[in-house]
Amino acid sequence: MAYIPRLKEKYSKEIVPKLMEEFKYRNTMEVPRIQKICLNQGVGDAITDKKIIENAVEQMTEISGQRAVQTVSKKDISNFKLRRGMPIGCRVTLRRIKMYEFLDRLISVSIPRIRDFRGINEKGFDGRGNFAMGVAEQIIFPEINVDKIDKIMGMDIIIVTTAKTDKEAYALLREFGFPFKNIKN
Repeated sequence: MAYIPRLKEKYSKEIVPKLMEEFKYRNTMEVPRIQKICLNQGVGDAITDKKIIENAVEQMTEISGQRAVQTVSKKDISNFKLRRGMPIGCRVTLRRIKMYEFLDRLISVSIPRIRDFRGINEKGFDGRGNFAMGVAEQIIFPEINVDKIDKIMGMDIIIVTTAKTDKEAYALLREFGFPFKNIKN
């Protein structure tokens, strides 16, 4: 028997029926689902020190379980001493099993480790059913060894869904267990 992530099973058995009832969908294919999760980390200090970008890629790979890719600048900006083609960040896009595994670790382990956590702000929706949030420190992830960190950096996490509205996407993430500040029904 093939391995099925816990949240994928929860989605098909619990979340789909609940959202079909809440939004009066006639077909299960209308129910919104998560397409992908994108992680992005801008490392502006990489201009002066190449080791920082290598560490960022390595840490992003450990966090996501998938090899991260360097992002390079598209144009020259003289005020920042930036030249075209210089590495300035890293990113990774998660889909299918790795996406569900990362979401499970994010919701159940990493988010509760955020210092002074009072819930995720629900203003991160973009109007088309996608959700973006920022994390101030990469040390909230259990895969990162705090002793080997030379610089604390943040990252952006974008959850792309098939939802048509923010209300549908909010309901989907709420059912997955996302700890929003004000849970509204």
